[in-house]
Amino acid sequence: MIDSIVESAPRFFTPGVAMFLLAALWRTVVMTAIGCSLGFTFGMGLAVLRRTRSAALAPARYLAMLLVETFRRLPFLVLLILSLFATQIIAPELSLLGIATVAVTLYASAYLSEIIRAGLDSVPRAQVEGAEALNFNAWQVFWLVILPQSWRIILPPATAFIVMFIKDTSLASHLGVVELTFSGKILVNRGFPPTLGFGAVLLLYFLLSWPLGLLAKRLENRLAPSRRP
Repeated sequence: MIDSIVESAPRFFTPGVAMFLLAALWRTVVMTAIGCSLGFTFGMGLAVLRRTRSAALAPARYLAMLLVETFRRLPFLVLLILSLFATQIIAPELSLLGIATVAVTLYASAYLSEIIRAGLDSVPRAQVEGAEALNFNAWQVFWLVILPQSWRIILPPATAFIVMFIKDTSLASHLGVVELTFSGKILVNRGFPPTLGFGAVLLLYFLLSWPLGLLAKRLENRLAPSRRP
């Protein structure tokens, strides 16, 4: 095996292979960044909707609960396949990367919605009632009282979820998206040793997730004292 690695190294460590891997890394980053950014936005909307007490919004509230519970219980690979068939009907011109990003958005929306809802619910009810006694309307209570305090609870687990989900995007390779994992398969199929092909993929995953992991840990350590009574 060592002889094979030494023999293939000159062909592997070339600008062409490096650009191929960086392009795959870029697709992974795009899927994660767009999907989780939209997922956080939609998740916030779902979390707020699920906390409403208005009778008029009851149908929308139950629909939001149904969507969150459904997508949280679907394996991501199943959601990828369902997104593929659904987008072929709704938007047949959408690329495979776009389809995978849609699936990432749906999956992230469901999980981040629960994280956000837990953070919003962590604000003591007495503070909400105090703001209402001061004649704050619902939006003022949310933006000025609930949301500023809930960030301390939301950000660490949300960042940890994104770090974890970077690795789950490798399942997009089943749709034919040439992200990091699929790029490793392609390199091996081109005759490179798996140690080189997937070793490079491992290194790139590490370089991508390690800084985010440090950020999540730093947020956890920095914000944890503020959650103590």
